[in-house]
Amino acid sequence: MNLSVNWVDGMLMVGKSHSGHSITMDGPIEIGGENLGVRPMEMLLLGVAGCTMIDVVTTLQKMRQDLSHCETRISAERANEHPKVFTDIHIKFIVKGKDLDSKKVDKAITLSAEKYCSASIMLGKTAKITHDFEVLE
Repeated sequence: MNLSVNWVDGMLMVGKSHSGHSITMDGPIEIGGENLGVRPMEMLLLGVAGCTMIDVVTTLQKMRQDLSHCETRISAERANEHPKVFTDIHIKFIVKGKDLDSKKVDKAITLSAEKYCSASIMLGKTAKITHDFEVLE
């Protein structure tokens, strides 16, 4: 996989993915950014959220669950000293659908966390990652 990030000005950067998509990143004003894009560490968490969501949605579909909505909400804490790595990450899944089986939702999340989600398993080497979920009809 090959990606690139090009510096534009100040702390503004444009990243280009292996698949050809671009994303704008920027730093906070206090370090010379202009708040024109997501922070790189936020991107890391967004990647985890997207990676695990793909796993959960595809697993629930394979389990024949009638899923109509899936959302992940991530909260995270970072170390106070450099390197300011993530130390605690909590992922909450909010799923909606018709007659969803909570046991199957739990199983899909567990499979993602323990087997399939490369991003969260990698971050789990330095951070404690926890999960919960809510099923809405």
